[in-house]
Amino acid sequence: MSAIDVRDLLKAAGQAGAPTPVPPPLPLGEAGAEPDLAPPPPASPWLSPVVLAGCVRLAEFGGLVLIGFALHVALLHGRVPLAPRYPAAIFAVAVAAIGLFQASGCYRIGAFRHLPKTGLKLVAGWSLAFLMVAGAMVLAKVSDHYSRIWLISFFATGLAALMLGRTALSAFVRVQMSRGRFDRRTAIVGGGAVAEELIGALHAAGPDSGIRIVGVFDDRGDERASDHVAGYPKLGNVSDLVAFARRNRVDLVVFTLPISAEARILQMLAKLSVLPVDIRLSAHATKLRLRPRAYSYLGNVPLLDVFDKPLADWDVITKGLFDRFVGLGLLLALSPVMLGVALAVRLTSPGPVLFRQKRYGFNNELIEVFKFRSMYVDQCDAGASRLVTKTDSRVTPVGRFIRKTSLDELPQLLNVIRGDLSLVGPRPHALQAKAANTLYDQVVDGYFARHKVKPGITGWAQINGWRGETDTSEKIQRRVEHDLHYIENWSILFDLKILVTTPLALFKTDSAY
Repeated sequence: MSAIDVRDLLKAAGQAGAPTPVPPPLPLGEAGAEPDLAPPPPASPWLSPVVLAGCVRLAEFGGLVLIGFALHVALLHGRVPLAPRYPAAIFAVAVAAIGLFQASGCYRIGAFRHLPKTGLKLVAGWSLAFLMVAGAMVLAKVSDHYSRIWLISFFATGLAALMLGRTALSAFVRVQMSRGRFDRRTAIVGGGAVAEELIGALHAAGPDSGIRIVGVFDDRGDERASDHVAGYPKLGNVSDLVAFARRNRVDLVVFTLPISAEARILQMLAKLSVLPVDIRLSAHATKLRLRPRAYSYLGNVPLLDVFDKPLADWDVITKGLFDRFVGLGLLLALSPVMLGVALAVRLTSPGPVLFRQKRYGFNNELIEVFKFRSMYVDQCDAGASRLVTKTDSRVTPVGRFIRKTSLDELPQLLNVIRGDLSLVGPRPHALQAKAANTLYDQVVDGYFARHKVKPGITGWAQINGWRGETDTSEKIQRRVEHDLHYIENWSILFDLKILVTTPLALFKTDSAY
């Protein structure tokens, strides 16, 4: 996260997160191409380029180690014992090879795609790794302790396995890239000559940059703002970009505005800060020159990092696996309690046991969450247009108890396993939920920033006492503040802390009914 204060931006955002009319999707591909209204491929948070590179590293390291041990068993079993020197040599060669592959760029997405050039690097790296280990053996005067047949076989078999694996990987990546799976769908903010230069530089980087421009957005509406920039049509202003990103996949937003336009940039950032996207400021045309390490790069285009997605790459996988494994464990452990609640609901009031309700999920997507029904069937309020009060006649006697103890939320463990919810995150609110008779997003500026991560069954706000009725604007404001704190400081340990504390927080039920 940058030094820019997120809360200050959100206060300036106004109603940026509210749904607005969205322009049609920009045709993808070369600038000026005919429109292609087919929907983009779905985002694949479980298999980003970073995750793919990590998996390939792990697979190649594990494969080389396995080959070393397998060859020892096949060639030397019963004749040469597996003394510590052989495992040491196997791991030394594998570590050296992976390090050399990394240094030569063999784990970039472009390297996965182009086999001939990468193959030469693999041969050089694997050969150099063997030479390094062999040199160490000679210097240590232990080379005579190793079987030369085993060493030659390890070199040849390892190299063959690397090349076969990379051939399959290259075919897989080519297919996926042809479908746009690894593209970073990028929106350009700003127009004029600077934007044209940036787009030209991105095109010059070639397809290996992984950038796919989805549109140009510009707040200027006068003669300075052209309808097309470098062949790409202007799709609207920054507010339109917010709506566009709600309904279309956008991974990256790049500003082409000069750094001197500070007020204008901050105003736009305030609107965009509600989106789960990376936001960068182009340094391509600026006269300001920082150290190279101060920039991130798209090809050769230098960028200044402003905002990062709260969860990306390995964080998404870590949290997803945590949710599903722990969620399944909790579902099994709590199944007797859930069965008891279901029987109580069924036997004390006619109607279905479960209540389904549409709520806002990640990036304002609508999801359907499950709850134990706590109201009489003919008085259920699916949109939550009316707050539940302490003496609300719509709530059944059993419903009053399960709402106060949050037992009505237990079926949402099914949502967690299905992937709609996380165990921990901002609580999903109903579509018409209100505070002091005003919709939540109209009470809190930048309210929709809490949807930058997947909502959860419990959260930082809930364990700090901000659960239950929101009859005043202060209550929803404090809830949102805690949600944003969670998003900015997420970690698995933070999730564990919230989960462990949640049962204790259920005893604080003064405003939950």
